[in-house]
Amino acid sequence: MVEDYRAAARTLSRRSLLATTGLVGLAAAGAAVAAGVNASTEADGVQRTQHAEDIGQTAMGPAPIISTERVYSKARRCEVDLVTILPPGVSADNIPISLLLHGLHGTARNAAVGNIADLLAAAVATRLTPAFGFVALDGGDNYWHDHGTGDDPMAMLLDEVPGWLAQRRLAGKDGQPFACTGTSMGGFGALVYARRRAEQNRPLNAVATMSPGLLTSWTEMAKRNAFTNADQWAALDPLRNLDKLGPAPVGLWCGDRDRFIEGCRRFIATARPEVGLITPGTHTEEYWRTVTPDVIGFLSRHLR
Repeated sequence: MVEDYRAAARTLSRRSLLATTGLVGLAAAGAAVAAGVNASTEADGVQRTQHAEDIGQTAMGPAPIISTERVYSKARRCEVDLVTILPPGVSADNIPISLLLHGLHGTARNAAVGNIADLLAAAVATRLTPAFGFVALDGGDNYWHDHGTGDDPMAMLLDEVPGWLAQRRLAGKDGQPFACTGTSMGGFGALVYARRRAEQNRPLNAVATMSPGLLTSWTEMAKRNAFTNADQWAALDPLRNLDKLGPAPVGLWCGDRDRFIEGCRRFIATARPEVGLITPGTHTEEYWRTVTPDVIGFLSRHLR
């Protein structure tokens, strides 16, 4: 089955995904009826009020299979939601999985911004992409790291998630996600996760970031109360640690009027990611809907 995924992925290019009337047309149709409340342009967080499973059928076709469980995380010292998003009509046995990291003040339940769950289901159903899934977890508000409280969402991702996925026969026998996808704060976290996986000699196949929270000013970052001091932020900031991010191909999408645009432009200029696109938009659900077809295509090209 892995070879089938690879063969299918090789046939899918960014041009075929975006230029076909298939997924782009489906995305446009879905935008007219699908859920999603705009994120405020003054807040990092993202809100959604409806999920695909609530309506059973989307404008794009069969709804994705979304399940939510409660699991106890020793690393976070609390119970968290584990949300699994799978395309319908395919075997989920050992299906490749990308983590899906939410933004500030978000949760696992609203991590699937930009209608990405419905787009995945549509892309797989129409054979525009090989099958894979997403798994989202509650990560708190500390930019996906432990800043001194003992609540360590990064340790949860690295040390606990593989076991949870393997128990559910997801992501292969070792339960290791092939990719990490993140929005806003989750984009920052996805890049840190890629770094940690590389340090474990288990590098990712891909990292996809939408409007990642790459700030260039400690004054601005300090407002988020996610780091104990500027030194801790500097030690984790992807912009200051490009040489530590590992070999995983990176995709970065950001709106030209997003609050994180300066950091994103700097990342594209210095890191030279495989995909680095600045297109019209702000830090909103509408903007993310314009780039999620490209995100799905990027991930599909790097299936293991």
